[in-house]
Amino acid sequence: MSKTFRPWHIDDVWLLPASIHDFVPAGHVAHFIRDTVREGLDQGALLASYDDERGYPPYQPAMMTALLLYAYSQGIYSSRRIARACEERVDFMAVTGLNKPDFRTISEFRRRHLEALQGLFQQVLRLCRQAGLVKLGHVALDGTKIKANASKHKAMSYGRMKTAEDKLAAEVAAWMKQAEAIDEAEDRAIGREQRGDETPEWVANKAKRLAKIREAKAALEAQAKEAVRQKDGSDPQPPSPPEPPSAEPADTAQRNFTDPESRIMKTNDGFIQGYNGQAAVDAAHQIIVACDLSNQGADSPQMLGMVDQIEATIGQRPEQLSADAGYCSEDNLAGLEERDIDGFVATGRQKHGTAAAPTGCAKAGTRRAAMAQKLVDQGHSGPYRLRKQTVEPVFGQIKQARGFRQFLLRGLDKVKAEWVLICTVHNLLKVAATSRIAT
Repeated sequence: MSKTFRPWHIDDVWLLPASIHDFVPAGHVAHFIRDTVREGLDQGALLASYDDERGYPPYQPAMMTALLLYAYSQGIYSSRRIARACEERVDFMAVTGLNKPDFRTISEFRRRHLEALQGLFQQVLRLCRQAGLVKLGHVALDGTKIKANASKHKAMSYGRMKTAEDKLAAEVAAWMKQAEAIDEAEDRAIGREQRGDETPEWVANKAKRLAKIREAKAALEAQAKEAVRQKDGSDPQPPSPPEPPSAEPADTAQRNFTDPESRIMKTNDGFIQGYNGQAAVDAAHQIIVACDLSNQGADSPQMLGMVDQIEATIGQRPEQLSADAGYCSEDNLAGLEERDIDGFVATGRQKHGTAAAPTGCAKAGTRRAAMAQKLVDQGHSGPYRLRKQTVEPVFGQIKQARGFRQFLLRGLDKVKAEWVLICTVHNLLKVAATSRIAT
């Protein structure tokens, strides 16, 4: 007797189409994100920009928002990959209702509504609070370096710019003379009215590179002059500086031609062209309660701004805050005291197997020395132990589990908005996980 198999009729036509809700199981995150955007988030900021009745009707802004959030939750960030998923994956079809926006529509929607999409962070954070996921008993702060949409090999130092500018200018001038001589010879050979007088491509390319170098060089010089102006304005009578500040950039100052606002930053795996993403994470359920991004490699200048953002967003300050040694400074420790926050900030690199960094690394009588002693007294059972298990897993989930290791957009403001969107999706997934457990 032959084995009976289930039918496989790929050419059959459905008499009644399947319901969108049946594309994926009832508890799937695609349903949660779609319904949360439709029913739980205010779309007013997005809808306000659609004030022209002319033209072909656009896609629903709520659908496009849900599509972006769901795609980010699945580790898909490219507009081309998102558009392809709308055609190939049933979970994306469950979000879009079988709509298939092309990649240019998705890319333009993200670019056009970056500011409004940033506002979703506060709304999702409000959902987290309503679900009881935010306690603000202990908050851990940390930064992570993420690659920019630019190669570090497309950066050039100011010193090299000066050398390259002179060299390229001489080459271009020589080639221009050569091109003129060729033109004159061709005019004599084929006549002045004949074609053949275009600038050779090899000359134009060098000229374009020279123009880029001069533009970057001028930008670095403008930054140096602005730094001098601010220094003179903030401290009109400095205490006998050894040398007056120079309006010319240092030879080591660098500027990237692809994304000029990104910076060379040091990581554990070497140097990258990137940005510094900041996140303050609540220890109760690893909810990001504040996020920001800068093009400064140092973490220390970001601490107090992040603390104030928590209060501005949620309406209260955390009871405790922990951070690694990159945030330790007298000003930051004083700021935590002023805000009545119990701080646990490392004062130096901690050796393996020790409770904290040695107190000898800080000058006696300073807040840094007091903090070092405080961490030693707390030992392994102190609140500082919560830092690593609170904030670092969040970066692992974002960079490893969801594969976000490089920004798509360029420019500080756009990249900052992209980072906020990434953090919004992280919180949204935490609410989704809680909802599935509850049901």
